[in-house]
Order: sequence, then C-alpha cells, then structure tokens
Amino acid sequence: MATAPGRGAVALIRLSGVGAFDIVASVAHPWPLSPRRATLCTLRHPRTGEALDRALVTAFPSPASYTGEDVVEIATHGGAVVPASVMAALAAAGAEPALPGEFTRRAVLNGRMDLVQAEAVGDLVDARSSASQAAALHQLDGGLSRRVAALREELIGVEALLAYDVDFPEEDDGPVPRQRVGDAARSVVKRLDALLATVPAGTMVRDGAAVVIAGVPNAGKSSLLNALVGERRAIVTDIPGTTRDAIEVLLDSRPWPLRLVDTAGLRDTTEVVERLGIEVSEEWVTRADVILACGDTTESVAATVARSRGLTDAPIVAVRTKSDLHASELSAMVVASGADQPAAAVAVSAETGEGLGELLSAIQSVLGMGHVAPSADVPVVTRARHLRALSEAREEVRAFVEAWESGELPSPVVAVHLRAAVGALDELIGGVDVEDILERVFSAFCVGK
Repeated sequence: MATAPGRGAVALIRLSGVGAFDIVASVAHPWPLSPRRATLCTLRHPRTGEALDRALVTAFPSPASYTGEDVVEIATHGGAVVPASVMAALAAAGAEPALPGEFTRRAVLNGRMDLVQAEAVGDLVDARSSASQAAALHQLDGGLSRRVAALREELIGVEALLAYDVDFPEEDDGPVPRQRVGDAARSVVKRLDALLATVPAGTMVRDGAAVVIAGVPNAGKSSLLNALVGERRAIVTDIPGTTRDAIEVLLDSRPWPLRLVDTAGLRDTTEVVERLGIEVSEEWVTRADVILACGDTTESVAATVARSRGLTDAPIVAVRTKSDLHASELSAMVVASGADQPAAAVAVSAETGEGLGELLSAIQSVLGMGHVAPSADVPVVTRARHLRALSEAREEVRAFVEAWESGELPSPVVAVHLRAAVGALDELIGGVDVEDILERVFSAFCVGK
C-alpha cells in the first residue's frame, strides 16, 4: 500500500517483481493492458470471483519502471475495507507484502538510482520545509552523486599515475613527476573539504536553524513565538516562570527554515522545577545558531545579551518586545551580535505585528553571514552517513599526501590509502553491495516506498 491508511478518495497499491503481471491478470479484468496507460478495470478475488472494486490499473514493463522490474499500480477507492480486500486478493494470487523501502531498494539494486539518490527519496517524503524539499530534489537529480563520482574518478586517476610509474618505469615518457601526483591528490583533498564544509548548512536545511528565544521571565518570549508562527503554540500568562521546558516550532522560510525554540526565563532562582527549566534554556543557548535576546526594557535586553554571550559565541539579535506598550529607546541601543559585528535591536509587538517582518529578515541576514545559502549549484551534505564516508575518504587521501611527500614508503604501499578512499566513496553512493548499509538506509522508509 503506497498511500496512508484511513478514509480517503483514492488508495494506491503497487506491485513489483517477477510474476507481477501474472498476479494482477488473475485479479484485474480486462488484461493485458497497454503499457503506461491507466485503464478502468474490475477487480475480482482470484478464487471466488467476487467483485471487489472498479479501479484504475497501470502497467509499467521492465526496465522502464521505478524499480527496473515489472511494476503495476492499482488506484482503488479509498477507505479501510476496499483496499484491504484488494490487498488480500493479490496475496491470494501469490503476491508477498513488501518490506519497508523495498521498492526503492530494488531500484538501487537494479541500477535505477544510487544509494544517495535513494536516501533523497526518503528525505523528500520526510521534508518539513521548502528548503529541505529543494535539497532533496537536487540530490534525487544526482547533484551530490555526480560530485562524489567525479572525486572517485580523480582518485582512480591518481592511482593510475602510480600504477604507470610502478609498472612501466622504463617508458620513453620517464617516471611520473612526484609533484604531479601530489598536486592531484591535494586537489581531491581540497574538494572533499569543500563538500564537508556544507555540513552545517545541510543540518540547518534538514532540521532548521536553531533560533533560541531567550530572556528574563515575562519578557514576551512566548507571545513572540506565537506571533511568528501565527497560532497559539505556547502558554502566555503574566506569571513569571510559566514556560518550564523548551517548545520547538519549525517555521518554513527562505532561504533557511527556522526552528524557533521558546525557553524558560533566564534568572537566578531557588525553586527546583524552575531551575531545571532554566538549565534546559542555557543548554539550548549553547547550541543555538541564532539567539533572540528579548526584553521589554533596555536593561532587560542588555542583561539577556550579557548572559547569553557568557554561554555561546553564536550571533545575537536583540529584540525589544512589547513595543506597542513602551516608548522606543532603541536609537542608542547597540549590542554585540558577533565577535566584532554590532547590530541594532529590533522593536516588535506580538499584539500588533509590528517589526515581525524586520525580525525575520534580521535572522536570515545573520545566518547568511556565516553560511552559504543552499542553491541548485552547490550540493549539501545532509546525512550522518554522508559525513562519515566523506570524512573517511578525506583522511585517507590526506594520509596518502603526507606519506607521498615524505618519500619514506614505496608507491604500492602508499597507494593503499587511495584504494581505501575510493572504497569509502563507493560505499557512499552504493557502488559496493554492503548488506548492513542497505538495511540501515531502508529501515526507516514507509512500506510502499
């Protein structure tokens, strides 16, 4: 079943593999069908002949299908009973239930896509923002795969230079200059470093930039969160210490999605439960990408900035809340948002909406100072598996460069590092059949994908 269970207009059932056409032929009438053309068929149980539904059936002969095998898609009426009865009829005809991610796994094994593209399918299904959607589409199109494949070819080229030098030392061209080999390997290290440098951006694209709303109790933090999100997600009262734990909300914005985090008020207290909430707030501040230092007075904003700066070097945007209630004193207020980058405070009102647009622009601007915005031209690394494989390849090539430049080891021994680097990249794109890697990748997929 490729669609979620429950009441709906249409349910989609997919079959793939040897015998798929024969199985459907015993259930769907008429059959055979014209390839890739939806046909209205009557579905009947293969044993009793009982009519189950009138459905649209489409056949995709191999190899021009998603999995590379014979595939059939059956669009039945939705609900609980109809699709379940059709699934039971197909099982009676010999079909077996798919495992999680089995369709995409078969597409990988049959060469329809590589492993990075398969993961992009999962990322696209799980995307929670337009930025993560765009990044997943770019990877599905092969953006990261092509970059990794090019690096792999460069490494094989360096191996070829070494092989020529070892196997044909007496050729007319003479031995390969050592600097040529070293320069080629250093070029690969540089390009691997460029890919690894996209990891922070990839994390923000996938999960959202962590924007922590910090401030003293009753500074309007929860009201600001609700105003930015456009709905009531945090409890707002005049009682200090209402927020006991962090509240996260993902805001889909461009170029960076924002993971807004409302935290407990930062203050000294002896109350045990509130102290636990404040400790959680301080932990969030230490790992924030941006901090919104909130306060309804100049003094409270400055106090939050000072306390936050003692916990992190992340950029700080000073936010003067409740601007509809207090006269503005912002003209002379400047706070440090980075090592040496001052930024004027932003005045906002959760009640009237004043300054909310300017605040979002300020957040995006601050994020843009430290990260390259995602684009179709620059693939980003979004998964821990990608990071691990690229880091391993980088370390192996770096070790080769060091050993090569020292000249203390023979070429065949030093070349082992290059072969290990190629293996790491092969593992990344699925060039080698590693069963446990496939199990980990597809275990989180939905069954019909």
